[in-house]
Amino acid sequence: MIVRLLLSLLLLAPLPVLAVEVEGVQLPDRLEVQGETLHHNGHGIRKKLFFDIYIGSLYTATPVRSLSETLASPGAKLILMDFLYKKVEKEKIIEAFREGLANQSAALASGEEAKAFLAWFGRDFVRGDRVELELGGDGTVTARHNGELLGTLHSTAFAEAVLGIYLGDKPADARLKAGMLQGKER
Repeated sequence: MIVRLLLSLLLLAPLPVLAVEVEGVQLPDRLEVQGETLHHNGHGIRKKLFFDIYIGSLYTATPVRSLSETLASPGAKLILMDFLYKKVEKEKIIEAFREGLANQSAALASGEEAKAFLAWFGRDFVRGDRVELELGGDGTVTARHNGELLGTLHSTAFAEAVLGIYLGDKPADARLKAGMLQGKER
């Protein structure tokens, strides 16, 4: 009787969220985004010259191995950027996003959505900061910096371009893309 009770309690208890540790940063195995459970698909480290800038992690509802699979995957997607470098100035952040968007679509990069998106990034990022880019299945793009809402906009094409910065044919960092899609940095 006691054994059955203990087993019942164990089955009812929430499962612990496992984490991967990378460079001292805990990357959760799963997260809740817009009421959906997303799973850690993969991660990599964005490098510039010899410097580790941030850990980029991709969270999806189902495992994905390409941009097309990611776009076809239902529901929300999440990109986490956990900063490792001591300080990345806001001008460099904005320029990196601008360049990444231009590599996906010149028209989108010069559009109103891009201007609004880039205006969200008005502060420097420092070691320990986390930026979340939520990409809703309905085309909603939301950004947060250390949990603080930076902004939200709605455009399916723009959401796809943001994913393309990381996972597209011209990604910001090919090794980061491989890690996000293959489950580990290569």
